[in-house]
Amino acid sequence: MSKTAIIGSGFIGRAWAITFARAGHDVALWDNDSQAPRRAIDFIAGVLPDLKANDLLMGREPDDVLASIRVEDDLEAALAGVSHVQENTPETVAMKKEIFPRLDAAAPADASIASSSSAILPSHFTEELEGRARCLVVHPINPPYLIPAAEVVPAPWTAPEVVERVRDFLVSCGQAPIVMKRELDGFIMNRMQGALLEEAFRLVADGYATIEDVDIGIRDGLALRWSFMGPFETIDLNAPGGIRDYAIRYQGIYENLFPQMQRRVDWAGPVMDVIERDRRAKLPEKDLVRHQAWRDRRLMALAAHKRRAAKDISE
Repeated sequence: MSKTAIIGSGFIGRAWAITFARAGHDVALWDNDSQAPRRAIDFIAGVLPDLKANDLLMGREPDDVLASIRVEDDLEAALAGVSHVQENTPETVAMKKEIFPRLDAAAPADASIASSSSAILPSHFTEELEGRARCLVVHPINPPYLIPAAEVVPAPWTAPEVVERVRDFLVSCGQAPIVMKRELDGFIMNRMQGALLEEAFRLVADGYATIEDVDIGIRDGLALRWSFMGPFETIDLNAPGGIRDYAIRYQGIYENLFPQMQRRVDWAGPVMDVIERDRRAKLPEKDLVRHQAWRDRRLMALAAHKRRAAKDISE
């Protein structure tokens, strides 16, 4: 197995550390805040038993996974001998432009260097690098050890063989890579999620539904199919003749809706008073951290169920 480096060990970095280590890779944690990697280790130690209980450690034991992760106080030491670097610093172009030259200078020449950026195009911070051909974005949905989809986004100059190597690495870690042909604002997942959120805010702002009604529509409706099928597979199965038949039957509905969906609602405007009031009535702010842990336990149970179902229910 290979050596990997996690640069920035907050929420995303510590999650990647679990993802790489449970797949058998050695992981070095580094952060500009020298205490952050140690806090990450404490978090990881706390979550590994639950992952083991749900059979989500790829057959490994918690102690073995934890032993694969080490803290490095020196950046060059963290990068020594690695085959993959995953950067997780704050989401600003300035920060990426500051850290990437250091990574490019210190990482082995054949190592891939990926950013976890959720919105910044890789071309915005890698163009001037000598090793720009090995740089790209690998954007997860957090936490990646529970949600396998991860976007692989090349810059215009990223070498195709690097994209393929990173894709293979992610597959070896149990991830489901989404390999983009070229970079685009928002990548894929944020563009899809953004389209849904825009409509959700409009429906509430215009008085058509409460936030709970909208959540029910996704949670107890669309998401049940979406948890194991994508939108194209869904509509392929929702018309007698498949996907073309669906388009013929239902395109008119969406064609009528589309012009109504072109007006934005300011998410932080007056509608936020309604949304925040109703959310805090349902979940007080003091309970947010507790409920985040509940969410992760539900995700563990869902991941375990999907794995069992994939074995028990034939294609």
